[in-house]
Amino acid sequence: MEYRPIRIVDVISNINREYYLPAIQREFVWEPARIEKLFDSILGDYPIGSMLFWKVREEKKDDWTVYEFVRNFNRENPHNKLANLKGINRDIYFILDGQQRLTSLYIGLKGTYRYFYYRWRTTRLYLNLLKTPIPDEENPEELTYQFEFREGNILSNNEKELWYQTGRILDFGDAEDAKEDIEKRISHLPEKLQGNAKRLIGCLHARIHTIPVINYYEEKSQDYDKVLTIFVRANSAGKELEYSDLLLATATAKWKNLDARKEIHDFTDHINDFGPGYSFGKDFILKGSLYLTEDLPIQYRVKNFNKPNLLKIENNWETIKTYISTTVRLVSKYGFNSKNIVAPLSLLPISFFLMKKGNNTFDKSSEINDVQNQIKIRKWLIFAILKNAFGGSSDTKLKNIRDIFTRLASYSTFPLKEINKELGIESKFSDDEIEEILTNNYQGRYTYLVLSLLYPDREWKDSVFHEDHIYPQSEFQVGKLRSRGYDDQKIQRYRTYYNTILNLQLITDSENLSKSSTPFEEWISMRDEDFKRRHHIPEMECYDFDSFEDFIQKRKYILIDFLKKI
Repeated sequence: MEYRPIRIVDVISNINREYYLPAIQREFVWEPARIEKLFDSILGDYPIGSMLFWKVREEKKDDWTVYEFVRNFNRENPHNKLANLKGINRDIYFILDGQQRLTSLYIGLKGTYRYFYYRWRTTRLYLNLLKTPIPDEENPEELTYQFEFREGNILSNNEKELWYQTGRILDFGDAEDAKEDIEKRISHLPEKLQGNAKRLIGCLHARIHTIPVINYYEEKSQDYDKVLTIFVRANSAGKELEYSDLLLATATAKWKNLDARKEIHDFTDHINDFGPGYSFGKDFILKGSLYLTEDLPIQYRVKNFNKPNLLKIENNWETIKTYISTTVRLVSKYGFNSKNIVAPLSLLPISFFLMKKGNNTFDKSSEINDVQNQIKIRKWLIFAILKNAFGGSSDTKLKNIRDIFTRLASYSTFPLKEINKELGIESKFSDDEIEEILTNNYQGRYTYLVLSLLYPDREWKDSVFHEDHIYPQSEFQVGKLRSRGYDDQKIQRYRTYYNTILNLQLITDSENLSKSSTPFEEWISMRDEDFKRRHHIPEMECYDFDSFEDFIQKRKYILIDFLKKI
């Protein structure tokens, strides 16, 4: 990588003429003290870090929404102004890394900074020409020079302070002219102080006009996704940027009537409050926006978030919200929650089907056809998740499923067989898959989902169910097992199975609280007659702790038989 040096004056003079900010950039956030420190570093000849400029060819410049740099920053209204590139017939640069520093230089040399401190203050950057620059070796963080954002009507001019507006240095191409300009202001001062003021003026002029303080790398690629990757890596210090943050910024810039950032954040919060609660992220909503807007590519790439596509999404936004909401309500009704929706993208084909069906109350319907479709959808979703159908090449699979729906002449029946064929999965479990399923451990990735399979007739809506150890977990501590007189082999067998599906059930939160660590033989005796059938508990003469291995073997046969019949 070859870095190029450039003078501050050259960059400042071309801001908002040749240098702009892409919409993926965050807004300016630096406080006055940080800007003052930047200028102190420049004057003290400390490096200020390299920058990254993206050269955009003239014919490509209109593909992006861009913003101007802030010149007069207002903390009350910090937003950048949309740039108008009409009439610019040349290549331009977008700043990918360095916008906070360049904006700080622009404000410090040409603009103002308005902030609130007891009252609103509009300030400019000044340099005290009378402070002798003596570095503090014991505290290197202490500033060497005295830069300060001050109001123009509050300036002290005595033998300790002589405030020089920093931006005035831009008016002079020659350092001697700049020194001559302050002669009248310093003529009454002792010779030593006059010398100090002239040295600082000369030093400031050199750093702004002569020395190429800024080093930048020029990226010439016109590949949006490559540039986006570069941007993410260049800005990865501190809180790492997410891909979805950048795409959301792009959407925010290009929607006409709605604030994309607010809409998507608010909607994400809204669906996460459904039922037992979810943890969908904005990336799920962005993917869903592409998926539910027909004729759009679904790949999560920057070029797919261009202006025409984003306007289509904006126009379809209410529909997107409606059918994602209907889908989340539906799966909530059938016991799916943040614990067992381990592949959120698997919900999007359901949303697309409901959208094409045009039924936004599908989750509440008791019509025969709708109930049959609900059963099919639940079965498909369970198998798709457990068989990891969306584990790889998910974009291709999602697109192919959407194509299946698009080819359908009718949307009366959920196309279970066609989708499973496309995904390469069967609507049944093999013997090996069942063996694997039964090894899932307490609160594992798929455990809650597997357990929910065991209760096909359960009413899940508005209820909270907990994973519960049938034989209490506390009894399987090695010390307790030894105290029962079990040998090492038996202890190993007990501990192999106690934390798996074979010793787990789903019971209500109140049941779980009351059950606590009650011995199973005692607790089961207090259950209703149908409890064993509902929870797939084998009939046994005795359910004491010594019968645990017998219980595990018998329940295993019951669960295998049940899973084969699904």
